[in-house]
Amino acid sequence: MSLLNKKIIALFFSLLALASVAVADVKVGSPFPDLGTFSLEGTLPDTTGRVVLLDFWATWCAPCKASFPAYSAMQKELGDRGFTVIGVSVDKKQEEYAAFLKKMAPGFVTVRDGAQKLVSTVKVPGMPTCYLIDRKGVLREIHSQFHGDSTIKELREKILKLLEEKP
Repeated sequence: MSLLNKKIIALFFSLLALASVAVADVKVGSPFPDLGTFSLEGTLPDTTGRVVLLDFWATWCAPCKASFPAYSAMQKELGDRGFTVIGVSVDKKQEEYAAFLKKMAPGFVTVRDGAQKLVSTVKVPGMPTCYLIDRKGVLREIHSQFHGDSTIKELREKILKLLEEKP
């Protein structure tokens, strides 16, 4: 095989790798990736036909800590109407994750993306960031940061609108 052919093959595989990364980038209006394919630590709830707030967080993130009571209250209030909160920890150390959960006792499901597969596929811009997914599994909103009552008010309005949509 000539040097030119080797370079062409190398270029082809480089472009193929770039294309797969570009496809993985999640955009509003596109289907959200199937969480079951990412080997997340923990048990995922069935989200079929539900509105999902998928919140990426870390134990070292102060706004993340502040969001937990608010998201727990939203889960309690709206869960029976078809709403589910799933927290996705990006912590690499399982011990820190477990200690945080023990202290915070969230009222919603949490899983850990210790291998960083989901967070890198979705290209989460920072902590915390939540993704609002409609009943059909389509990403409808990306919300970065958590600013207390103003964030909850904004998210709640959007969630209520999504809950009104038919599955």
